[in-house]
Amino acid sequence: MTAFLRPDPTEHAEYYAQYIARVPDGEITSTLSNQLAETVGILRSLPEDRETYRYAEDKWTLREVVGHLIDTERMFAYRALAIAREDDVDLPGMDQDAWNRGSNAADRAMVDLIDEWLLVRRSNVVMFACMPDGVGSRTGRASGYKFTVRSFPWIIAGHELWHRDLIRRDYMAGL
Repeated sequence: MTAFLRPDPTEHAEYYAQYIARVPDGEITSTLSNQLAETVGILRSLPEDRETYRYAEDKWTLREVVGHLIDTERMFAYRALAIAREDDVDLPGMDQDAWNRGSNAADRAMVDLIDEWLLVRRSNVVMFACMPDGVGSRTGRASGYKFTVRSFPWIIAGHELWHRDLIRRDYMAGL
């Protein structure tokens, strides 16, 4: 099993430091497995009427947030895989709002979105755990910034924690 140590600030775009800082020390694939169950537990505990709730007019529904988590996890995992397989690759960026507009997450049942996210995460945990030794330090570019393979599972974990906090603060208010 490959261990991906916490990346240092030179291994990712500065923007992602806010996500990585949220992730506790430890083996990152275990963290990814454990935190998903915690977030899914929160989502499953919410009443159905919260699935389409917007805490502000220009904000996503909770379904769209989960769709965003699915999309970004896939994108970050793809970046990790592409760089792991081809050192020094250059990958495009992602406009999260455009991706949200192109998604049908708002029209899907939360239970289906959660099931999809569980499958994506479990697949990614296996992918990261089974990567060859030494691949974590390979580098490539995404959105014009340099990243190492090892930075992506930490970004995925931190991104989820970021959104978990937003869900608690903005979508669970008053419950």
